[in-house]
Amino acid sequence: MSIETLLESCPNYAKDLKLNLGTLLRQPELNEQQVWGSAVAAAMAGRNATVIGAVLEDAGAHLSEQALFAAKAAAAVMGMNNIFYRFRHFSSNPRYAESPARLRMQIMRTHGVDPTDFELWCLVASAVNGCATCVDSHEKALRERGMTEESIIAAIRLASVVSALSGVMAAEAAAPVPVETV
Repeated sequence: MSIETLLESCPNYAKDLKLNLGTLLRQPELNEQQVWGSAVAAAMAGRNATVIGAVLEDAGAHLSEQALFAAKAAAAVMGMNNIFYRFRHFSSNPRYAESPARLRMQIMRTHGVDPTDFELWCLVASAVNGCATCVDSHEKALRERGMTEESIIAAIRLASVVSALSGVMAAEAAAPVPVETV
């Protein structure tokens, strides 16, 4: 299923998401690899099979195999890290903050794409997963690499819509709502 087909199947109450996604996939603040890698990372972090399938189908025309791999890898490693670091952030026990992660993260060095793009996709996945520690860390790293705040917020804007679509599609699968007439 393509993104176009996904959006056609989207309920009318989510019309704003449909309109926004089309625009956000063409944001001038991001290059094509950054846009589509961000969409992949957000879809993977959103964990909805329908949205993941649609994004991956269309992303294949815009990303190299290596970039597609790296965007998926960013979502995977952040899925792990976001839980660990979010726990440390939530806990009031200071001893957890002193404890090393001891989590294998080789992909952070071996992803094979522009490091700034990989960092951006880690940020996107962290935003979708709601980890303040990782969002702060990756956002700072991106600015240190010279990425503008306008480009960073463009990726997060796209992630917010892809994530919301994941929620809508999951809700619709669980309890379809009759077609609206509005």
